Amino acid sequence: MYSQTCGTSFEQCRIRLSLCLSLILFTPANMKKLFVLLAFAGVASAASAVDLAGNTGKVNVSMCIGCHGIPGYKATFPEVYQVPMLGGQSEKYIENALKAYQKGERKHPSMQGIAGSLSDKDIAELAAYYSQQK
Repeated sequence: MYSQTCGTSFEQCRIRLSLCLSLILFTPANMKKLFVLLAFAGVASAASAVDLAGNTGKVNVSMCIGCHGIPGYKATFPEVYQVPMLGGQSEKYIENALKAYQKGERKHPSMQGIAGSLSDKDIAELAAYYSQQK
């Protein structure tokens, strides 16, 4: 139904809404709760995986498109900034960035929570998928 009216799937709307509510309700005291919510959102949306051409596995991009799939999207947590588009980035760059978030070398609470829930295989598949996008 949603795709017929506005072109956005129900899953994308659900993810965006849950992220927006998390960000509105965010306070420093609730940081741990935010990480748990983001990790849960990643696990809960695993059912909507996308097949990669030529790849025997599946990759879950639904947790990424909520922010990185919207041209010109600006996030307000922890400050207002332009969210980068992932499509067309090099595979190695995406892998290195996600691993840096996992290790805490890159500082962004939402991305650290999401990257922390990914396996090395997930990271490789996400990087391969987005490097093939335009």
